[in-house]
Amino acid sequence: MGERTVPGSAVKVVSKKSLCCFFTMTTFLFMLSWLFVLRSTSPEASTRSTNHDSNLFSSFKDSDSDIVQQQDLEEVESSLGNRAILVDNIEATTPQPTTILDEKQEQQPQVLQEQGVKCEAHDSAVLRVFMYDLPPDFHFGLLDWKPEENANSVWPDIKTISPHYPGGLNLQHSIEYWLTMDLLASELPEAEAPSNARSVIRVRNSSEADVIFVPFFSSLCYNRYSKTGPGEKKSKNKLLQEKLVMYVTAQKEWKRSGGRDHVILAHHPNSMLDARMKLWPGTFILSDFGRYPPNIANVEKDVIAPYKHVVGSYDNDQSSFDSRQTLLYFQGAIYRKDGGHVRHELYNLLKDEKGVHFSFGSAQKGGVKKSTEGMRSSKFCLNIAGDTPSSNRLFDAIASHCVPVIISDEIELPYEDVLDYSQFCIFVRTRDALRKRYLINFIRSIGKEEWTIMWNTLKEVESFFEFQFPSKEGDAVQMIWQAVARKVPFMKLKINRSRRFLRSLYVNQRGLKHKLRPTPSNW
Repeated sequence: MGERTVPGSAVKVVSKKSLCCFFTMTTFLFMLSWLFVLRSTSPEASTRSTNHDSNLFSSFKDSDSDIVQQQDLEEVESSLGNRAILVDNIEATTPQPTTILDEKQEQQPQVLQEQGVKCEAHDSAVLRVFMYDLPPDFHFGLLDWKPEENANSVWPDIKTISPHYPGGLNLQHSIEYWLTMDLLASELPEAEAPSNARSVIRVRNSSEADVIFVPFFSSLCYNRYSKTGPGEKKSKNKLLQEKLVMYVTAQKEWKRSGGRDHVILAHHPNSMLDARMKLWPGTFILSDFGRYPPNIANVEKDVIAPYKHVVGSYDNDQSSFDSRQTLLYFQGAIYRKDGGHVRHELYNLLKDEKGVHFSFGSAQKGGVKKSTEGMRSSKFCLNIAGDTPSSNRLFDAIASHCVPVIISDEIELPYEDVLDYSQFCIFVRTRDALRKRYLINFIRSIGKEEWTIMWNTLKEVESFFEFQFPSKEGDAVQMIWQAVARKVPFMKLKINRSRRFLRSLYVNQRGLKHKLRPTPSNW
């Protein structure tokens, strides 16, 4: 068979046509790409992009920390990011009150009022809570309260008596006390109620509740009863945790949801050390996640609550940038473990700087009084990571209207889904703060006008961190309940997902003749 050949002229024609088509297509695509680039870099597109993604932009810079670390200029900008946002807002909002809550707040139970910042709870947003009637040993009995003789009552009559919570450092983690008192007060008729604040109401039928509340004063239990006494093999703290797990997991409410709609208080970092590993499906109310693995506690599932500040509230604050003589203030434990090692390193960097007060201190021997005076006479107050990412010092600074400088990379902040802390706090990454003269130069670069805006904003937001009974609109008690309410959709999602295969499991176990039990009305 003869071979088939193609004339050379034909090959040349084909190759010329192919090259011509390829060149035309390449030119066309090149022009399209340049058109796209020019359009995307136009001023209007840039403005649209900036307005739409301003919040995402700061998050993107955080996620790109490895690249930022390689470039000194970008490294500086990463720590100054919150200042840049603040400066933009100064220009944009000078004639009007500063807006602090997120724009998404329109869909949240809190709203901004025209004058200042105020949180308001709507009737439709009231959280319905079923509270277990745990024996007094788990709550007010830890405060030495006992029911009257022959009285079959689990709870004190708050119309006539309010059991006293111990002072001092115990108050830092007293969240469980204030929330429980507010729940009890919610049952009183309006004429007898000590407060008109209504973010929550106690219901007696668990099928009508949004969440199930576990009233164990875990922080107080740890502070008072974590050590074993003479002849004891286990501390009272451990024994109560064991009893709590047995009680809660035996309840129909826990079995119905697998604990996913339960609210459990463990604000002290060392509280509930044993029970937390067994009650983890519930929503914890915590101070931070420093001593929790992410599968036990995380920002999606749990609520971060503020510490109760130890220093007194600064009423009628008439101070100013010029009258606060100390530039930067820190007084507390300098030698800490884990992330707190930074305190000692910062002490060595700042101890000799003019205008800086950096010294050891404690709550004993007049320490609280000294801290109160020091913070009220300082422009900026350092909040540095200690044994855990958070500390009460941040909330003492807010109460003193001393602009917080937060150096704690892993810190989680209360209500941050609705509250913009960059409006009244300065954030500095640890690696930046430890660079020689970086921090002091940064703080000195903040001028009077910028500081005054942050100082005024601190006075607007301080009520969000106040614990009191009776509670008031927009105080810490109401803000925590509202934060729990925002977790309810996630709880419902987890519960509904867990029910997907219940029918097939039930049929496999019991056979086709048996019908499924009806779904509870509240699901």
